[in-house]
Amino acid sequence: MSPDDLKKLAAARALELVRPGMRLGLGTGSTAKHFVDLLGARVAAGLDVLCVATSEVTQAQAESLGIPMSTLDETPELDLTVDGADEVDPQLRLIKGAGAALLREKIVAAASKRMVVIADDSKLVAELGRFPLPIEVVPFGLEATRRAMAAAITASGAAGELRLRKRPDGTVLLTDGGHYILDAHLGRIANPELLGAALNVVPGVVEHGLFLGLAAGAILASGDGLKILGAIE
Repeated sequence: MSPDDLKKLAAARALELVRPGMRLGLGTGSTAKHFVDLLGARVAAGLDVLCVATSEVTQAQAESLGIPMSTLDETPELDLTVDGADEVDPQLRLIKGAGAALLREKIVAAASKRMVVIADDSKLVAELGRFPLPIEVVPFGLEATRRAMAAAITASGAAGELRLRKRPDGTVLLTDGGHYILDAHLGRIANPELLGAALNVVPGVVEHGLFLGLAAGAILASGDGLKILGAIE
Protein backbone atom coordinates (compact mmCIF):
# COMPACT_ATOMS: atom_id res chain seq x y z
CA MET A 1 0.00 0.00 0.00
CA SER A 2 1.16 3.53 -0.74
CA PRO A 3 1.58 6.08 2.07
CA ASP A 4 -1.57 7.79 0.83
CA ASP A 5 -3.50 4.52 1.00
CA LEU A 6 -2.36 4.06 4.59
CA LYS A 7 -3.54 7.56 5.47
CA LYS A 8 -6.96 6.77 4.00
CA LEU A 9 -7.10 3.56 6.01
CA ALA A 10 -6.44 5.39 9.28
CA ALA A 11 -8.97 8.09 8.37
CA ALA A 12 -11.64 5.49 7.58
CA ARG A 13 -11.15 3.86 11.00
CA ALA A 14 -11.48 7.25 12.71
CA LEU A 15 -14.73 7.87 10.87
CA GLU A 16 -16.17 4.87 12.73
CA LEU A 17 -15.84 6.90 15.94
CA VAL A 18 -18.26 9.56 14.72
CA ARG A 19 -21.83 9.43 16.01
CA PRO A 20 -24.87 11.47 14.96
CA GLY A 21 -25.08 14.78 16.79
CA MET A 22 -21.36 14.99 17.55
CA ARG A 23 -19.42 18.24 17.65
CA LEU A 24 -16.17 17.57 15.83
CA GLY A 25 -12.81 19.27 15.47
CA LEU A 26 -11.37 18.84 11.99
CA GLY A 27 -7.59 18.71 11.70
CA THR A 28 -5.22 20.01 9.07
CA GLY A 29 -2.80 18.14 6.83
CA SER A 30 -2.76 15.35 4.27
CA THR A 31 -4.16 12.63 6.56
CA ALA A 32 -6.80 14.87 8.12
CA LYS A 33 -7.84 15.87 4.61
CA HIS A 34 -8.84 12.26 3.92
CA PHE A 35 -10.94 12.23 7.09
CA VAL A 36 -12.75 15.41 6.03
CA ASP A 37 -13.42 13.94 2.58
CA LEU A 38 -14.87 10.78 4.11
CA LEU A 39 -16.90 12.79 6.59
CA GLY A 40 -18.30 14.90 3.76
CA ALA A 41 -19.61 11.78 2.06
CA ARG A 42 -21.30 10.70 5.29
CA VAL A 43 -22.85 14.14 5.73
CA ALA A 44 -24.15 14.01 2.17
CA ALA A 45 -25.78 10.70 3.09
CA GLY A 46 -27.56 12.28 6.04
CA LEU A 47 -25.14 12.27 9.00
CA ASP A 48 -25.87 15.12 11.44
CA VAL A 49 -22.69 16.69 12.87
CA LEU A 50 -21.36 20.17 13.63
CA CYS A 51 -17.68 20.88 13.05
CA VAL A 52 -14.93 23.36 13.85
CA ALA A 53 -11.89 23.62 11.56
CA THR A 54 -8.29 24.04 12.67
CA SER A 55 -7.27 26.11 9.62
CA GLU A 56 -8.63 28.19 6.79
CA VAL A 57 -7.64 25.39 4.39
CA THR A 58 -9.71 22.82 6.28
CA GLN A 59 -12.57 25.30 6.64
CA ALA A 60 -12.71 25.78 2.88
CA GLN A 61 -12.53 22.03 2.24
CA ALA A 62 -15.33 21.27 4.70
CA GLU A 63 -17.57 24.02 3.36
CA SER A 64 -17.06 22.76 -0.21
CA LEU A 65 -18.34 19.36 0.94
CA GLY A 66 -21.41 20.78 2.64
CA ILE A 67 -20.26 19.93 6.17
CA PRO A 68 -22.05 22.13 8.77
CA MET A 69 -19.43 24.40 10.32
CA SER A 70 -19.23 26.42 13.52
CA THR A 71 -16.59 28.27 15.54
CA LEU A 72 -15.22 27.76 19.03
CA ASP A 73 -16.99 30.95 20.08
CA GLU A 74 -20.31 29.44 19.05
CA THR A 75 -19.40 25.84 19.99
CA PRO A 76 -16.71 26.01 22.69
CA GLU A 77 -16.92 22.35 23.73
CA LEU A 78 -16.24 19.55 21.24
CA ASP A 79 -16.79 15.81 21.56
CA LEU A 80 -13.95 14.64 19.34
CA THR A 81 -11.09 16.07 17.31
CA VAL A 82 -9.45 13.97 14.60
CA ASP A 83 -6.09 15.26 13.40
CA GLY A 84 -2.79 14.05 12.02
CA ALA A 85 0.68 14.31 13.53
CA ASP A 86 4.22 14.71 12.27
CA GLU A 87 5.52 12.47 15.04
CA VAL A 88 3.93 10.42 17.82
CA ASP A 89 5.76 8.50 20.52
CA PRO A 90 4.52 5.52 22.56
CA GLN A 91 3.35 7.90 25.31
CA LEU A 92 1.13 9.74 22.78
CA ARG A 93 3.28 12.84 22.86
CA LEU A 94 3.18 14.57 19.50
CA ILE A 95 5.01 16.97 17.25
CA LYS A 96 2.61 18.89 15.02
CA GLY A 97 2.83 21.96 12.84
CA ALA A 98 4.13 20.96 9.42
CA GLY A 99 0.99 22.53 7.97
CA ALA A 100 1.55 25.76 9.94
CA ALA A 101 -1.74 25.34 11.84
CA LEU A 102 -0.35 24.28 15.21
CA LEU A 103 -1.84 27.16 17.22
CA ARG A 104 -5.41 26.55 16.08
CA GLU A 105 -4.89 22.79 16.20
CA LYS A 106 -3.86 22.98 19.85
CA ILE A 107 -6.73 25.29 20.78
CA VAL A 108 -9.25 22.96 19.15
CA ALA A 109 -7.67 19.86 20.70
CA ALA A 110 -7.77 21.43 24.15
CA ALA A 111 -11.47 22.24 23.69
CA SER A 112 -12.27 18.59 22.90
CA LYS A 113 -13.21 15.74 25.19
CA ARG A 114 -11.02 13.48 23.05
CA MET A 115 -8.33 13.96 20.45
CA VAL A 116 -7.54 11.00 18.21
CA VAL A 117 -4.50 11.06 15.95
CA ILE A 118 -4.54 9.43 12.53
CA ALA A 119 -1.33 8.68 10.64
CA ASP A 120 0.67 6.07 8.81
CA ASP A 121 3.04 4.12 11.02
CA SER A 122 6.11 6.02 9.78
CA LYS A 123 5.06 8.77 12.20
CA LEU A 124 5.59 6.51 15.22
CA VAL A 125 8.99 7.18 16.82
CA ALA A 126 10.72 5.97 19.95
CA GLU A 127 11.80 9.53 20.75
CA LEU A 128 10.51 12.85 19.47
CA GLY A 129 12.74 15.29 17.60
CA ARG A 130 13.69 13.75 14.29
CA PHE A 131 11.02 15.98 12.72
CA PRO A 132 11.77 19.70 13.16
CA LEU A 133 9.74 21.24 15.99
CA PRO A 134 7.61 24.15 14.74
CA ILE A 135 7.41 27.15 17.05
CA GLU A 136 4.99 29.95 16.19
CA VAL A 137 6.22 33.45 17.06
CA VAL A 138 5.11 37.04 16.59
CA PRO A 139 7.05 38.94 13.89
CA PHE A 140 7.98 41.80 16.24
CA GLY A 141 11.38 41.37 17.82
CA LEU A 142 12.13 38.19 15.90
CA GLU A 143 15.87 38.12 16.57
CA ALA A 144 15.42 38.74 20.30
CA THR A 145 12.82 35.98 20.43
CA ARG A 146 15.10 33.64 18.50
CA ARG A 147 17.95 34.19 20.96
CA ALA A 148 15.67 33.62 23.96
CA MET A 149 14.32 30.45 22.33
CA ALA A 150 17.83 29.15 21.69
CA ALA A 151 18.70 29.71 25.35
CA ALA A 152 15.54 27.90 26.46
CA ILE A 153 16.29 24.98 24.17
CA THR A 154 19.83 24.69 25.52
CA ALA A 155 18.60 24.90 29.13
CA SER A 156 16.22 22.02 28.47
CA GLY A 157 19.06 19.78 27.32
CA ALA A 158 18.38 19.97 23.57
CA ALA A 159 20.40 21.58 20.80
CA GLY A 160 19.96 22.49 17.17
CA GLU A 161 19.39 25.16 14.55
CA LEU A 162 16.37 27.46 14.41
CA ARG A 163 15.24 28.20 10.86
CA LEU A 164 12.63 30.72 9.80
CA ARG A 165 10.07 28.92 7.65
CA LYS A 166 9.65 30.33 4.15
CA ARG A 167 7.41 29.61 1.21
CA PRO A 168 8.78 28.05 -1.99
CA ASP A 169 9.05 31.54 -3.54
CA GLY A 170 11.36 32.65 -0.73
CA THR A 171 8.91 34.86 1.14
CA VAL A 172 8.37 34.35 4.87
CA LEU A 173 5.44 32.06 5.62
CA LEU A 174 2.62 33.63 7.61
CA THR A 175 0.26 31.48 9.64
CA ASP A 176 -3.51 32.00 9.66
CA GLY A 177 -2.92 34.16 12.75
CA GLY A 178 -0.35 36.35 10.97
CA HIS A 179 2.65 34.88 12.79
CA TYR A 180 6.00 33.45 11.76
CA ILE A 181 7.25 29.90 12.38
CA LEU A 182 10.73 29.01 13.50
CA ASP A 183 11.49 25.32 12.98
CA ALA A 184 13.84 23.85 15.60
CA HIS A 185 16.02 21.13 14.05
CA LEU A 186 16.93 19.29 17.25
CA GLY A 187 17.39 15.68 16.18
CA ARG A 188 16.15 14.39 19.53
CA ILE A 189 14.11 15.77 22.41
CA ALA A 190 15.02 13.84 25.55
CA ASN A 191 12.55 15.71 27.77
CA PRO A 192 9.57 17.11 25.81
CA GLU A 193 7.84 18.38 28.97
CA LEU A 194 10.89 20.35 30.06
CA LEU A 195 11.37 21.84 26.60
CA GLY A 196 7.69 22.72 26.27
CA ALA A 197 7.69 24.47 29.65
CA ALA A 198 10.86 26.40 28.74
CA LEU A 199 9.40 27.62 25.44
CA ASN A 200 6.10 28.60 27.05
CA VAL A 201 7.72 31.38 29.06
CA VAL A 202 9.68 32.98 26.20
CA PRO A 203 8.12 36.36 25.29
CA GLY A 204 7.23 36.36 21.61
CA VAL A 205 6.47 32.64 21.46
CA VAL A 206 2.80 32.20 20.63
CA GLU A 207 2.75 28.38 20.71
CA HIS A 208 4.95 25.37 20.04
CA GLY A 209 4.28 22.12 18.25
CA LEU A 210 4.74 19.82 21.24
CA PHE A 211 1.29 18.38 21.97
CA LEU A 212 1.62 16.89 25.43
CA GLY A 213 -1.25 15.24 27.27
CA LEU A 214 -3.75 16.10 24.54
CA ALA A 215 -4.08 12.92 22.46
CA ALA A 216 -6.26 10.18 23.97
CA GLY A 217 -5.35 7.70 21.27
CA ALA A 218 -3.81 7.17 17.86
CA ILE A 219 -4.74 5.10 14.81
CA LEU A 220 -1.60 4.15 12.89
CA ALA A 221 -1.87 2.35 9.57
CA SER A 222 0.74 0.03 8.11
CA GLY A 223 0.86 -2.63 5.43
CA ASP A 224 0.06 -5.14 8.16
CA GLY A 225 -3.11 -3.33 9.25
CA LEU A 226 -4.02 -0.86 11.97
CA LYS A 227 -2.23 -0.29 15.26
CA ILE A 228 -4.10 1.47 18.07
CA LEU A 229 -2.28 3.41 20.76
CA GLY A 230 -4.16 4.53 23.86
CA ALA A 231 -7.94 4.72 23.89
CA ILE A 232 -9.79 5.86 20.78
CA GLU A 233 -13.33 5.00 21.91
